[in-house]
Amino acid sequence: MKLIFMGTPDFAVPCLERLIDAGHEIAAVFTQPDKPRGRKQELTPPEVKVCAVHHDLPVYQPNTLRNGEAMKIIESIRPDCIVVAAYGKILPKEMLDFPIYGCINVHASLLPKYRGSAPIQWSVINGDMETGVTIMQMAEGVDTGDMLYQKAIPIGIDDTAESMFDKLSYLGGEMIVEALSLLEQGKLTPEKQDEALATHAPMLNKEISVIDWHKPALEVHNLVRGLYSWPIAQTTLHGKKLKIYRTSVGKGSGEAGCVIDTAPLTVACSDGAVVIEELQLEGKKRMDVKTFLIGHPLQLKEKLGD
Repeated sequence: MKLIFMGTPDFAVPCLERLIDAGHEIAAVFTQPDKPRGRKQELTPPEVKVCAVHHDLPVYQPNTLRNGEAMKIIESIRPDCIVVAAYGKILPKEMLDFPIYGCINVHASLLPKYRGSAPIQWSVINGDMETGVTIMQMAEGVDTGDMLYQKAIPIGIDDTAESMFDKLSYLGGEMIVEALSLLEQGKLTPEKQDEALATHAPMLNKEISVIDWHKPALEVHNLVRGLYSWPIAQTTLHGKKLKIYRTSVGKGSGEAGCVIDTAPLTVACSDGAVVIEELQLEGKKRMDVKTFLIGHPLQLKEKLGD
């Protein structure tokens, strides 16, 4: 097929790579504009642009899709289909309706569950046992279009948002190639989403990263792994911010937020306890807990989150 690909972060790169490998004609790649990153705020291209440039593909980075300029480019190309994966912009109706096969989105959840911008993170935070990828026909609403193709994969108890991100991005790459082949053969039947089952996955922010030790241990562990590798779950120790990168569900009980063991470092929750394995105190480097305790020995019943 003659395709236009729209995507921005590294999640979308395997989709683009697999489409290229499958022999599809990628007539253009649309991605977000370069943005400042890091402490030095250096202007940095998105990962999809880096991939596209590597393959000598034409790249467009419009600030908006609604002034008619992007539509002119699409009309001049006349693609069979537009493939979208984590692009980050809402496509106007004239764009959705233009290609023969419409616009197809690669969404990292089992729709209608987790519509929105952070489906992977929320599936982990909420303790789901599985997630997956849905290939969907795009409509005007946010992730509301008809479902075309769906596959599920398990979420392990120690999987993080980052590990699931990697698994789902590669699954999405495999699935979009399969879906386009089936679509071209007329073997995909659009299935409407059940609105009664729809849930939303809003964008993450740092406000949700504060650990509430009065919650059960499993919920705390799920928050830590769901917020890895951004924005990172956090608490406080001696009035300083303490980022928690890695935990496991431990044993024991006690007052919520209190240290009940130091080998391993175990903190009580409302129900059960969590073992802290990797952390970073404000102003210090990220380190494993054994190294941390050498310089910052903790006593039993010492409290986190005060």
